[in-house]
Amino acid sequence: MANVEQVQPKKGPSLVIQLAMLLVMTGAAIGMGWLSGGYLKQGETPAPVPAAPENAGTAEKPAEGGKAAAGPTLVQLAPITTNLASPSDVWIRLEASLLYDAPQPPEMAEQVHQDLLAFVRTLKLHQIEGASGYQHLKADLEERAALRSGGHVKQVLVRTMLLE
Repeated sequence: MANVEQVQPKKGPSLVIQLAMLLVMTGAAIGMGWLSGGYLKQGETPAPVPAAPENAGTAEKPAEGGKAAAGPTLVQLAPITTNLASPSDVWIRLEASLLYDAPQPPEMAEQVHQDLLAFVRTLKLHQIEGASGYQHLKADLEERAALRSGGHVKQVLVRTMLLE
């Protein structure tokens, strides 16, 4: 017969010590996450964009002294409603605004609107699915708007995108 003392396995650290170490490591991970989040968030405060006047889509009147106000301008575009290239029975309604670096004539907004409409008609449903699809769509819209406006459009703000 085997001796009982020879067969018993070695014992590791007690359960209390293991739980204490788990709590210490969890606390350290939470603390490091909180500190690194605070470090990364420093200096990320974007400058606020001034609100657009109520007549943003129309021609602006010159300010007193005969000079137009300089600075960023927000122009709301008419909604874009069209069907997609594939599948053709899926419709999209896109409401967007343009952020100009300085006030521009209303004709430029209309040209950008028509260019974006032509672009949206070429989209396929699988291209705009998911978060990455939306990011690619937004980047493409901004690139086309910047090209059409000669670099005056700094950002395209998508307010609503509805697919039916």
